Amino acid sequence: MNLEIATAWDKVQSMINNFMALLPNIVLALIVFLLFLIIASRVKALVKRLTRNRRYARNLGLVLGRLAQGVIILIGLFIALSIVIPTFRAGDLVQLLGISGVAIGFAFRDILQNFLAGILILLTEPFQIDDQIVFKGFEGTVENIETRATTIRTYDGRRIVIPNSELFTNSVTVNTAFDNRRLEYDVGIGYGDDIDQAKQLMLDAMHSVGEVLRDPAPDVLVMELAESTVNIRVRWWIHPPRRIDDLQSRDKVLSAIKKTLVANGIDLPFPTQQILFHDQTEETDGNRSRQREGWPSGKGEVPKPRRITDSLRLLAQLRSSQDGNGKVDSQLNE
Repeated sequence: MNLEIATAWDKVQSMINNFMALLPNIVLALIVFLLFLIIASRVKALVKRLTRNRRYARNLGLVLGRLAQGVIILIGLFIALSIVIPTFRAGDLVQLLGISGVAIGFAFRDILQNFLAGILILLTEPFQIDDQIVFKGFEGTVENIETRATTIRTYDGRRIVIPNSELFTNSVTVNTAFDNRRLEYDVGIGYGDDIDQAKQLMLDAMHSVGEVLRDPAPDVLVMELAESTVNIRVRWWIHPPRRIDDLQSRDKVLSAIKKTLVANGIDLPFPTQQILFHDQTEETDGNRSRQREGWPSGKGEVPKPRRITDSLRLLAQLRSSQDGNGKVDSQLNE
């Protein structure tokens, strides 16, 4: 028993002695690794600062900065391991990464997919930081494009985090991709109004709004002969094409159009329905030429519609003609 304790104690002492012998190397390795971390962060910041004021190089600067940071950290890790373990070689690290790469790939497939999609988004630049985009049910301003996800700030002050793989494989609407943007709205006028006059009034109203561009010029088009209105589409361009400019120009354009049309006697009707009652009596049943439901009257006199009191009297007679079993008298079938 004492022999076993002595053997175990010798092993503990040997481990302590080995650790004490490696302690200076461990401290030096940590210092070297921290130094490389600082260098990596400084290089990333430098690349971002060099490309900050260049719109079309901003995303590329993010990619290069993150790649440079990762490479420098990897080099620092390799040097730190070499200090702690002098027998450690670069081939050992490559072999270790190759063996564990397959397992890591399966375990973190979604993370790697988002990472690669983020790199491709940053390189191809379908949208950039500060662009306003629409993705599925989300709309807002792009805050940051990271290698894992993209964050957008909605117009009501919320943050949405979208995985990069979703953005890369689905359709995204970029509202600020170009300098100008066209807006449109359908205005309904009455069938009795002069279409040419209404169109000219709408053009004059749009030209009176300062936010509407003169080039490209606004236009108006008759789009639909609806049930109650003649729908005319007004279209105008704005610059810049951001959400606040959209709302402000829409408010001023629609207000100016409404005031101008009303002031000039143009009707803005609301939906209406006309209901025609079928005058189905014993006298006219089956004879369309004598029924008051929109068909031509043809020859002969068109019967007048039945009064409500007559209809109620007939209904009372039909109810009183029912027998004890609840069956309707044959008068109903005449």
